[in-house]
Amino acid sequence: MQSSRFLESLAVPLLAGFLLAPLPAAAGDHDKVAPEAVRRAVEAGEIKSLADILAALRGKLPGEVAGVEIERQRGRWIYEFRLVDDKGRLYEAYVDARSGEIERIKEK
Repeated sequence: MQSSRFLESLAVPLLAGFLLAPLPAAAGDHDKVAPEAVRRAVEAGEIKSLADILAALRGKLPGEVAGVEIERQRGRWIYEFRLVDDKGRLYEAYVDARSGEIERIKEK
C-alpha cells in the first residue's frame, strides 16, 4: 500500500514536468544563412552592412566586439554581437540589421 502511494507521489511531478516542458523552437525561428544571402541583402538595401552597423553602434555597446553572427529570426535579419567588457564580463547584443537599433543586451 505504501509503495503505491510512493509511486503516485513520483508520477505526478514527473507527468507535470513532462507536460509543462517547453516545446522545441519551431524550425525557421533562427535560421542560419549563407554569406551569399547576406551579401545580396546588403546590396539590395534590405539590411545595413556590418561596417555601417559597427560605426553606428560605436560607444553604445558595453564592451568590445569579440564575435558576430547574422541570422534571420521570424523573417527579420538580426546581428548578434558577442562582447567582452574591461572586467571580462560577457554580453550578447541583438541588433536589427535593417534599422541598426539595439533590441536587447544581455549579460552571459
